Amino acid sequence: MAAIDVLLPVKNGVQYLAEAIDSIRSQTFPDWRLLILDHGSSDGSGDVAQKFAEKDKRIEAFSFPNVDGVAALRNLGLEKCDCDYIMIQDADDISFPTRMEVIIGILKDVPDLLAVGGDAVLIDSTGKETGHLHMPLDSKAVAAATFFYYPMVHAATAANFRALKRLGAAYGKDILNAVPSSESITIKRLAEDYILFGQLALVGKCINVRLPLIKYRRHSGSVGIVDPTAQIELALQISRFLAKSFCIMKDVEVFDPGPFCNHADHVFDFQLRDYSTQYAQMAYALRRGLGQSAELERELAFRWVLATRHFGQMVRRYLQFQFKYSVTPTERRTVRNWLLRHVRNGKYVYRSNAQTPASENTVMRIDQFE
Repeated sequence: MAAIDVLLPVKNGVQYLAEAIDSIRSQTFPDWRLLILDHGSSDGSGDVAQKFAEKDKRIEAFSFPNVDGVAALRNLGLEKCDCDYIMIQDADDISFPTRMEVIIGILKDVPDLLAVGGDAVLIDSTGKETGHLHMPLDSKAVAAATFFYYPMVHAATAANFRALKRLGAAYGKDILNAVPSSESITIKRLAEDYILFGQLALVGKCINVRLPLIKYRRHSGSVGIVDPTAQIELALQISRFLAKSFCIMKDVEVFDPGPFCNHADHVFDFQLRDYSTQYAQMAYALRRGLGQSAELERELAFRWVLATRHFGQMVRRYLQFQFKYSVTPTERRTVRNWLLRHVRNGKYVYRSNAQTPASENTVMRIDQFE
Protein backbone atom coordinates (compact mmCIF):
# COMPACT_ATOMS: atom_id res chain seq x y z
CA MET A 1 0.00 0.00 0.00
CA ALA A 2 1.34 3.40 -0.97
CA ALA A 3 0.79 6.52 1.10
CA ILE A 4 -0.72 8.36 -1.90
CA ASP A 5 -2.81 6.96 -4.72
CA VAL A 6 -2.96 9.28 -7.72
CA LEU A 7 -6.04 9.14 -9.96
CA LEU A 8 -5.44 10.10 -13.58
CA PRO A 9 -8.43 9.73 -15.93
CA VAL A 10 -7.76 10.12 -19.65
CA LYS A 11 -9.73 10.06 -22.86
CA ASN A 12 -7.89 10.82 -26.09
CA GLY A 13 -5.24 12.83 -24.27
CA VAL A 14 -2.14 11.35 -25.86
CA GLN A 15 -0.71 14.77 -26.74
CA TYR A 16 -0.01 15.66 -23.10
CA LEU A 17 -0.29 12.34 -21.26
CA ALA A 18 3.39 11.42 -21.10
CA GLU A 19 4.29 14.81 -19.66
CA ALA A 20 1.56 14.48 -17.02
CA ILE A 21 2.80 11.01 -16.03
CA ASP A 22 6.42 12.14 -15.93
CA SER A 23 5.44 14.94 -13.55
CA ILE A 24 4.26 12.27 -11.10
CA ARG A 25 7.36 10.13 -11.60
CA SER A 26 9.48 13.21 -10.85
CA GLN A 27 7.94 13.85 -7.42
CA THR A 28 10.34 14.35 -4.52
CA PHE A 29 7.99 12.22 -2.37
CA PRO A 30 8.50 8.60 -3.49
CA ASP A 31 5.71 6.61 -1.80
CA TRP A 32 2.93 6.80 -4.38
CA ARG A 33 0.91 4.70 -6.82
CA LEU A 34 -0.48 6.09 -10.07
CA LEU A 35 -3.79 4.70 -11.35
CA ILE A 36 -4.36 5.64 -15.00
CA LEU A 37 -8.03 5.28 -15.96
CA ASP A 38 -8.45 5.13 -19.74
CA HIS A 39 -11.98 6.02 -20.83
CA GLY A 40 -12.02 4.29 -24.18
CA SER A 41 -9.37 6.37 -25.92
CA SER A 42 -8.89 5.91 -29.66
CA ASP A 43 -5.70 7.96 -30.02
CA GLY A 44 -3.19 5.66 -28.35
CA SER A 45 -3.53 7.02 -24.82
CA GLY A 46 -4.14 3.52 -23.50
CA ASP A 47 -0.95 2.25 -25.14
CA VAL A 48 1.07 5.10 -23.62
CA ALA A 49 -0.35 4.31 -20.17
CA GLN A 50 0.46 0.61 -20.58
CA LYS A 51 4.07 1.32 -21.61
CA PHE A 52 4.61 3.46 -18.51
CA ALA A 53 3.07 0.71 -16.35
CA GLU A 54 5.49 -1.82 -17.81
CA LYS A 55 8.56 0.21 -16.90
CA ASP A 56 7.44 1.57 -13.50
CA LYS A 57 5.83 -0.83 -11.02
CA ARG A 58 4.21 2.08 -9.20
CA ILE A 59 1.97 2.72 -12.22
CA GLU A 60 -1.16 0.70 -13.03
CA ALA A 61 -3.19 1.15 -16.20
CA PHE A 62 -6.90 0.33 -16.45
CA SER A 63 -9.32 0.47 -19.36
CA PHE A 64 -12.97 1.36 -18.86
CA PRO A 65 -14.28 2.03 -22.38
CA ASN A 66 -17.98 1.67 -21.60
CA VAL A 67 -18.32 3.52 -18.29
CA ASP A 68 -21.07 6.16 -18.39
CA GLY A 69 -19.43 9.53 -17.71
CA VAL A 70 -16.26 10.80 -16.09
CA ALA A 71 -17.90 10.81 -12.62
CA ALA A 72 -18.40 7.05 -12.85
CA LEU A 73 -14.83 6.70 -14.17
CA ARG A 74 -13.42 8.60 -11.20
CA ASN A 75 -15.57 6.55 -8.81
CA LEU A 76 -14.16 3.32 -10.26
CA GLY A 77 -10.75 4.77 -9.52
CA LEU A 78 -11.76 5.49 -5.94
CA GLU A 79 -12.87 1.86 -5.56
CA LYS A 80 -9.38 0.73 -6.54
CA CYS A 81 -7.63 3.00 -4.04
CA ASP A 82 -5.96 1.54 -0.97
CA CYS A 83 -4.04 4.41 0.60
CA ASP A 84 -4.05 7.11 3.22
CA TYR A 85 -4.43 9.98 0.76
CA ILE A 86 -5.61 10.41 -2.80
CA MET A 87 -4.34 13.00 -5.23
CA ILE A 88 -5.85 14.24 -8.48
CA GLN A 89 -3.80 14.46 -11.66
CA ASP A 90 -5.37 15.44 -14.96
CA ALA A 91 -3.97 14.08 -18.21
CA ASP A 92 -3.12 17.51 -19.61
CA ASP A 93 -1.66 19.14 -16.48
CA ILE A 94 1.81 19.09 -14.94
CA SER A 95 2.44 18.68 -11.21
CA PHE A 96 5.33 20.60 -9.70
CA PRO A 97 7.98 18.20 -8.31
CA THR A 98 7.33 19.06 -4.65
CA ARG A 99 3.54 18.85 -4.89
CA MET A 100 3.24 15.55 -2.98
CA GLU A 101 5.80 16.59 -0.41
CA VAL A 102 3.83 19.76 0.33
CA ILE A 103 0.39 18.17 0.59
CA ILE A 104 1.51 15.08 2.54
CA GLY A 105 3.10 17.34 5.14
CA ILE A 106 -0.10 19.35 5.54
CA LEU A 107 -2.43 16.34 5.66
CA LYS A 108 -0.25 14.61 8.27
CA ASP A 109 0.07 17.74 10.39
CA VAL A 110 -3.68 18.47 10.30
CA PRO A 111 -5.35 15.05 10.53
CA ASP A 112 -8.91 16.45 10.55
CA LEU A 113 -8.50 17.98 7.09
CA LEU A 114 -10.70 16.47 4.41
CA ALA A 115 -8.94 18.05 1.45
CA VAL A 116 -6.14 20.41 0.55
CA GLY A 117 -5.58 22.21 -2.72
CA GLY A 118 -3.48 25.07 -3.93
CA ASP A 119 -2.89 27.66 -6.60
CA ALA A 120 -2.12 26.92 -10.23
CA VAL A 121 0.00 28.39 -12.99
CA LEU A 122 -2.04 28.63 -16.18
CA ILE A 123 -0.41 27.38 -19.36
CA ASP A 124 -1.58 27.07 -22.97
CA SER A 125 -1.33 24.15 -25.36
CA THR A 126 2.37 24.83 -25.91
CA GLY A 127 3.19 25.06 -22.19
CA LYS A 128 3.55 28.84 -22.24
CA GLU A 129 2.55 30.54 -18.98
CA THR A 130 -0.60 32.66 -19.39
CA GLY A 131 -1.67 33.52 -15.85
CA HIS A 132 -2.34 32.26 -12.33
CA LEU A 133 -5.24 30.91 -10.31
CA HIS A 134 -5.42 31.95 -6.64
CA MET A 135 -7.92 30.23 -4.36
CA PRO A 136 -9.29 31.20 -0.90
CA LEU A 137 -7.11 29.78 1.83
CA ASP A 138 -8.60 28.57 5.11
CA SER A 139 -11.61 26.32 5.60
CA LYS A 140 -13.96 29.16 6.60
CA ALA A 141 -13.16 31.03 3.40
CA VAL A 142 -13.59 27.91 1.27
CA ALA A 143 -16.93 27.05 2.88
CA ALA A 144 -18.24 30.60 2.45
CA ALA A 145 -17.23 30.72 -1.21
CA THR A 146 -18.47 27.29 -2.24
CA PHE A 147 -22.06 28.48 -2.69
CA PHE A 148 -21.01 30.92 -5.41
CA TYR A 149 -18.20 29.21 -7.32
CA TYR A 150 -15.87 26.24 -7.02
CA PRO A 151 -13.17 27.53 -4.62
CA MET A 152 -10.62 24.79 -5.25
CA VAL A 153 -8.60 23.83 -8.31
CA HIS A 154 -9.67 20.21 -8.57
CA ALA A 155 -6.59 19.22 -10.54
CA ALA A 156 -4.44 20.52 -7.66
CA THR A 157 -6.41 18.75 -4.92
CA ALA A 158 -5.57 15.89 -2.57
CA ALA A 159 -7.78 14.38 0.11
CA ASN A 160 -7.81 12.18 3.20
CA PHE A 161 -8.98 8.93 1.65
CA ARG A 162 -10.03 7.27 4.90
CA ALA A 163 -12.19 10.26 5.80
CA LEU A 164 -13.77 10.25 2.35
CA LYS A 165 -14.66 6.58 2.73
CA ARG A 166 -16.30 7.24 6.09
CA LEU A 167 -18.43 9.94 4.48
CA GLY A 168 -19.37 7.75 1.53
CA ALA A 169 -17.90 10.38 -0.78
CA ALA A 170 -18.30 9.84 -4.50
CA TYR A 171 -18.09 12.01 -7.58
CA GLY A 172 -21.30 13.42 -8.99
CA LYS A 173 -23.56 12.24 -6.17
CA ASP A 174 -25.50 13.66 -3.25
CA ILE A 175 -23.62 12.53 -0.14
CA LEU A 176 -25.35 14.92 2.27
CA ASN A 177 -28.81 13.38 1.78
CA ALA A 178 -30.45 16.48 3.21
CA VAL A 179 -32.86 17.38 0.40
CA PRO A 180 -35.82 15.14 -0.50
CA SER A 181 -34.84 12.39 -2.93
CA SER A 182 -36.98 14.01 -5.62
CA GLU A 183 -34.75 17.11 -5.44
CA SER A 184 -31.41 15.32 -5.25
CA ILE A 185 -29.10 15.58 -8.25
CA THR A 186 -26.60 13.39 -10.04
CA ILE A 187 -23.82 14.77 -12.23
CA LYS A 188 -22.18 12.56 -14.84
CA ARG A 189 -19.65 15.02 -16.22
CA LEU A 190 -18.53 18.66 -16.47
CA ALA A 191 -19.00 19.53 -12.78
CA GLU A 192 -18.72 16.22 -10.94
CA ASP A 193 -15.77 17.59 -8.97
CA TYR A 194 -17.63 20.71 -7.80
CA ILE A 195 -20.55 18.80 -6.34
CA LEU A 196 -18.23 16.44 -4.43
CA PHE A 197 -15.83 18.96 -2.95
CA GLY A 198 -18.58 21.54 -2.47
CA GLN A 199 -20.33 19.10 -0.16
CA LEU A 200 -17.09 18.20 1.60
CA ALA A 201 -16.47 21.90 2.32
CA LEU A 202 -19.82 22.05 4.16
CA VAL A 203 -19.15 19.08 6.45
CA GLY A 204 -15.43 19.36 7.14
CA LYS A 205 -12.24 21.31 6.64
CA CYS A 206 -11.06 21.93 3.08
CA ILE A 207 -8.21 24.38 2.58
CA ASN A 208 -5.86 25.76 -0.06
CA VAL A 209 -2.21 26.70 0.23
CA ARG A 210 -0.83 29.89 -1.31
CA LEU A 211 1.57 27.94 -3.45
CA PRO A 212 1.23 26.78 -7.07
CA LEU A 213 1.01 23.00 -7.11
CA ILE A 214 0.32 22.40 -10.80
CA LYS A 215 0.62 23.85 -14.24
CA TYR A 216 -3.01 23.94 -15.34
CA ARG A 217 -3.38 23.65 -19.09
CA ARG A 218 -6.14 25.46 -20.97
CA HIS A 219 -6.49 24.50 -24.60
CA SER A 220 -9.11 23.92 -27.28
CA GLY A 221 -9.99 20.52 -25.84
CA SER A 222 -10.51 21.73 -22.25
CA VAL A 223 -13.97 21.00 -20.85
CA GLY A 224 -14.76 24.63 -20.08
CA ILE A 225 -13.94 25.61 -23.65
CA VAL A 226 -15.64 22.71 -25.44
CA ASP A 227 -18.96 22.98 -23.58
CA PRO A 228 -18.99 26.20 -21.51
CA THR A 229 -22.76 26.79 -21.42
CA ALA A 230 -23.53 23.30 -20.16
CA GLN A 231 -20.84 23.58 -17.51
CA ILE A 232 -22.15 26.92 -16.25
CA GLU A 233 -25.72 25.58 -16.18
CA LEU A 234 -24.61 22.66 -14.06
CA ALA A 235 -22.49 24.82 -11.77
CA LEU A 236 -25.50 27.04 -11.08
CA GLN A 237 -27.65 24.02 -10.31
CA ILE A 238 -25.00 22.67 -7.96
CA SER A 239 -24.76 26.03 -6.15
CA ARG A 240 -28.50 25.87 -5.54
CA PHE A 241 -28.31 22.26 -4.44
CA LEU A 242 -25.52 23.08 -1.97
CA ALA A 243 -27.43 26.07 -0.59
CA LYS A 244 -30.65 24.13 -0.10
CA SER A 245 -28.87 21.16 1.48
CA PHE A 246 -26.96 23.49 3.80
CA CYS A 247 -30.09 25.37 4.88
CA ILE A 248 -31.98 22.17 5.65
CA MET A 249 -29.01 20.83 7.63
CA LYS A 250 -28.70 24.07 9.60
CA ASP A 251 -32.46 24.61 9.96
CA VAL A 252 -32.45 28.06 8.38
CA GLU A 253 -34.59 29.54 5.63
CA VAL A 254 -33.53 28.41 2.18
CA PHE A 255 -31.90 31.09 0.03
CA ASP A 256 -31.08 31.21 -3.66
CA PRO A 257 -27.39 31.89 -4.38
CA GLY A 258 -28.05 32.28 -8.12
CA PRO A 259 -27.98 36.08 -8.44
CA PHE A 260 -24.72 36.22 -6.47
CA CYS A 261 -22.78 33.44 -8.25
CA ASN A 262 -19.81 34.13 -10.49
CA HIS A 263 -18.97 30.79 -12.04
CA ALA A 264 -16.24 31.28 -14.67
CA ASP A 265 -16.44 35.03 -13.94
CA HIS A 266 -20.02 35.19 -15.27
CA VAL A 267 -22.70 37.39 -13.74
CA PHE A 268 -26.08 35.67 -13.50
CA ASP A 269 -28.89 37.93 -14.65
CA PHE A 270 -32.40 37.07 -13.48
CA GLN A 271 -33.99 40.25 -14.84
CA LEU A 272 -33.93 42.24 -11.61
CA ARG A 273 -31.84 45.32 -10.86
CA ASP A 274 -32.00 45.11 -7.07
CA TYR A 275 -31.43 41.89 -5.12
CA SER A 276 -31.28 43.50 -1.67
CA THR A 277 -34.09 41.36 -0.27
CA GLN A 278 -32.53 38.15 -1.56
CA TYR A 279 -29.16 39.26 -0.22
CA ALA A 280 -30.52 39.89 3.28
CA GLN A 281 -32.09 36.44 3.37
CA MET A 282 -28.87 34.83 2.18
CA ALA A 283 -26.63 36.75 4.59
CA TYR A 284 -28.84 35.85 7.54
CA ALA A 285 -28.82 32.15 6.62
CA LEU A 286 -25.05 32.02 6.14
CA ARG A 287 -24.29 33.86 9.36
CA ARG A 288 -26.58 31.53 11.26
CA GLY A 289 -25.34 28.39 9.57
CA LEU A 290 -21.61 29.07 9.28
CA GLY A 291 -21.17 31.32 12.28
CA GLN A 292 -19.62 34.77 12.34
CA SER A 293 -16.16 35.04 10.80
CA ALA A 294 -14.03 37.59 9.00
CA GLU A 295 -13.85 35.20 6.03
CA LEU A 296 -17.63 35.04 5.70
CA GLU A 297 -17.99 38.81 6.03
CA ARG A 298 -15.50 39.34 3.25
CA GLU A 299 -17.40 36.93 0.99
CA LEU A 300 -20.69 38.62 1.79
CA ALA A 301 -19.18 42.03 1.13
CA PHE A 302 -18.39 41.02 -2.44
CA ARG A 303 -21.84 39.47 -2.92
CA TRP A 304 -23.27 42.84 -1.81
CA VAL A 305 -21.52 44.38 -4.80
CA LEU A 306 -23.44 41.97 -7.06
CA ALA A 307 -26.72 42.63 -5.25
CA THR A 308 -27.27 45.69 -7.44
CA ARG A 309 -27.25 45.88 -11.22
CA HIS A 310 -27.32 49.67 -11.35
CA PHE A 311 -24.09 50.83 -12.99
CA GLY A 312 -23.23 53.69 -10.63
CA GLN A 313 -24.26 51.86 -7.49
CA MET A 314 -22.23 48.78 -8.42
CA VAL A 315 -19.18 50.93 -9.09
CA ARG A 316 -19.52 52.65 -5.70
CA ARG A 317 -19.94 49.37 -3.85
CA TYR A 318 -17.01 47.83 -5.70
CA LEU A 319 -14.74 50.76 -4.85
CA GLN A 320 -15.77 50.50 -1.21
CA PHE A 321 -15.05 46.77 -1.28
CA GLN A 322 -11.70 47.38 -2.96
CA PHE A 323 -10.76 49.97 -0.34
CA LYS A 324 -11.40 47.52 2.50
CA TYR A 325 -10.20 44.24 0.99
CA SER A 326 -7.59 42.93 -1.41
CA VAL A 327 -9.54 42.26 -4.59
CA THR A 328 -8.90 39.02 -6.46
CA PRO A 329 -8.58 38.89 -10.26
CA THR A 330 -11.77 36.83 -10.42
CA GLU A 331 -13.73 39.46 -8.47
CA ARG A 332 -12.33 42.24 -10.65
CA ARG A 333 -13.24 40.40 -13.84
CA THR A 334 -16.74 39.56 -12.60
CA VAL A 335 -17.64 43.19 -11.90
CA ARG A 336 -16.00 44.33 -15.12
CA ASN A 337 -17.95 41.75 -17.11
CA TRP A 338 -21.24 43.23 -15.93
CA LEU A 339 -20.25 46.88 -16.26
CA LEU A 340 -18.93 46.32 -19.79
CA ARG A 341 -21.59 43.82 -20.85
CA HIS A 342 -22.87 45.99 -23.72
CA VAL A 343 -19.38 46.47 -25.10
CA ARG A 344 -18.71 42.73 -24.90
CA ASN A 345 -22.18 41.74 -26.19
CA GLY A 346 -22.95 40.13 -22.85
CA LYS A 347 -20.30 37.46 -23.36
CA TYR A 348 -19.81 36.85 -19.63
CA VAL A 349 -23.39 37.43 -18.53
CA TYR A 350 -25.63 34.41 -18.13
CA ARG A 351 -29.27 35.34 -18.64
CA SER A 352 -32.15 33.16 -17.54
CA ASN A 353 -35.62 33.05 -19.04
CA ALA A 354 -37.08 32.92 -15.54
CA GLN A 355 -38.77 35.98 -14.10
CA THR A 356 -37.50 35.43 -10.58
CA PRO A 357 -34.41 33.70 -9.20
CA ALA A 358 -36.53 31.23 -7.28
CA SER A 359 -38.30 29.85 -10.34
CA GLU A 360 -37.93 26.16 -11.08
CA ASN A 361 -37.27 27.11 -14.69
CA THR A 362 -34.13 29.08 -13.90
CA VAL A 363 -31.84 26.21 -14.87
CA MET A 364 -32.23 23.47 -17.44
CA ARG A 365 -32.87 19.95 -16.30
CA ILE A 366 -29.67 18.18 -15.49
CA ASP A 367 -30.36 15.24 -17.80
CA GLN A 368 -30.02 17.55 -20.77
CA PHE A 369 -26.26 17.35 -20.27
CA GLU A 370 -25.89 13.68 -19.39
